[in-house]
Amino acid sequence: MPEGAGPDLRHRRPQARDRSAALEARMNAGLYLAQRATAAILGVAVIIHLATIMYAVRGGLTAGEILDRTSGHAGVFAFYAVFVVAAAIHAPIGLRSVLREWTVWRGRSLDVAALGFAGLILVLGLRAAYAVYAA
Repeated sequence: MPEGAGPDLRHRRPQARDRSAALEARMNAGLYLAQRATAAILGVAVIIHLATIMYAVRGGLTAGEILDRTSGHAGVFAFYAVFVVAAAIHAPIGLRSVLREWTVWRGRSLDVAALGFAGLILVLGLRAAYAVYAA
């Protein structure tokens, strides 16, 4: 029997018990709930964002005119900040799950990489939201 539990991309029949299975199950349940909650937020945010863009473009507004209207508007900044935070939580969880399923990458290094990706999305996204606010 193998010494550790986990898929090896081929079926190898019985596997050893994972000693940290309970802890991992709790963490995965928390990640699952976080991803589902942020999916709901993202669904609403994407619809609002697309509807606003379509309305503005149909009205004949240019990008510069849109930025003039959103500049200094705290509500727009708050909306996009929530959008960015939800994306920064949602995307890395999904990427982590895909990488765990399709590759042999496991353990703390994968979790750290997912956290780094989340931080990158958060910093760049909030920077972009602030740029729209401060334009």
